[in-house]
Amino acid sequence: MGKNKLERWAEMATFNNVIQHADEAGYGKNHPVKGKWRTSVFKNPDPLILELGCGRGEYTISLASRFPEKNYVGVDIKGARMWRGAKSARDLNLQNAFFLRTRIEFINSFFDENEVDEIWLTFPDPQNEKRNSNKRLTCPWFLNAYRNILKDNGVVHLKTDNSELFRYTLNLAQYNRLHILEATDDLHNHLPDNDILRIRTHYEDKFLREGLKINYIAFALRKNIIITDAAAEE
Repeated sequence: MGKNKLERWAEMATFNNVIQHADEAGYGKNHPVKGKWRTSVFKNPDPLILELGCGRGEYTISLASRFPEKNYVGVDIKGARMWRGAKSARDLNLQNAFFLRTRIEFINSFFDENEVDEIWLTFPDPQNEKRNSNKRLTCPWFLNAYRNILKDNGVVHLKTDNSELFRYTLNLAQYNRLHILEATDDLHNHLPDNDILRIRTHYEDKFLREGLKINYIAFALRKNIIITDAAAEE
């Protein structure tokens, strides 16, 4: 392991805007913060929004800076990358940005039913191999996990350069008759004036320089609709 990673992990352990809980032994057990994000962490009743697979936390930081009336939590397992976002939040004195280092599979151990208002998925691993489709962050297993912690009709946003992941997610949303708020395979030409969607991650800038189009879909999850696999092929 590189010296920089060790130094960043050691520094992040001192941050008061980070919870680190990567131990698989904790799977299925409720963390003390569950159900208490507004009362114990942010100490306000404002909406709670997650960025899952936040990487360096560019979206978490940008959203928290633009919308101080909302609370944001960036979630990722890679601590060396998360250090950048957590440090930026401290340097900017963002009181509405927090970071959680854990596996996304453990998400229901940290957030209670109806505790979350929105979820952002920004350039997740597309898991292109069919045998890995159940690892996609928009597969039925994950969407049902999100459904548990989201309020009714809570929104999931996906930004990706991967057209296969976009089509897979769009088909899944259509098959389950979810309310699709927006869907485009060319985000920056289709919605150029949307302030939130103009926020760009490190990878998004890289993809755009390479001439790739950015796909985007936003849809609402209903409490009474259990997400199942789409029967139609992409």
